Amino acid sequence: MKSGDTDLVILRDIDLEITSGESVAIVGASGSGKSTLLAILAGLDTPTAGKVQLESADLFSLDEDARAELRGRTMGFVFQSFQLLPGWTALENVMLPLELSGRKDAEQQAREVLARVGLGERLHHYPKHLSGGEQQRVALARAFVVEPSLLLADEPTGNLDGETGRQIIELMFELSSRRGTTLVLITHDSALAGRCARQIRLADGRIADGPAAADPIVTGAVAERPRIGAGS
Repeated sequence: MKSGDTDLVILRDIDLEITSGESVAIVGASGSGKSTLLAILAGLDTPTAGKVQLESADLFSLDEDARAELRGRTMGFVFQSFQLLPGWTALENVMLPLELSGRKDAEQQAREVLARVGLGERLHHYPKHLSGGEQQRVALARAFVVEPSLLLADEPTGNLDGETGRQIIELMFELSSRRGTTLVLITHDSALAGRCARQIRLADGRIADGPAAADPIVTGAVAERPRIGAGS
């Protein structure tokens, strides 16, 4: 990518495979490229070169609409800042991805998953009337209601106190395990990273350590300016 007249290299020489059902933590100092890597794996940022392959589909060979359709069907997202629509209730926030995909049972499925995350009595509350932990539970419900094969989480406990964060992590791993969901998360929390089957450490845009797994659902190769690839 460009910064003025200068090429800005964020990621390079990344060759990454993530196995279906695996839990992986991406760790590293601020500015090491963690969020950029996650965004490229999701198809939200476009690499200069390389590819990302998800369930046999090369994300960047697809047009924007097809990429969005694949993302909506196979991926769930959890962010540090929750990313809930403030004018919508908890139920409406969770229904949204189902409605976008044309599901007729959106309300029923949203009610069921909100009950599963302990918010069955808070369906009609707006985000401003929910605690931080409750908002992140809504975000988890929204992520899992589409039954994603891949969950991408960016500092999911960053805005939560210690005990609330631990509850959210237990819930996230429980839901992922129950559904066989592949989990890729960014975290500065060493205890949280240790819960994952594998840790990938980034330093200056490169993988500093951590072996690749076989039989991938997602793979990556990010080289100069940045480049990324993925294949299964």
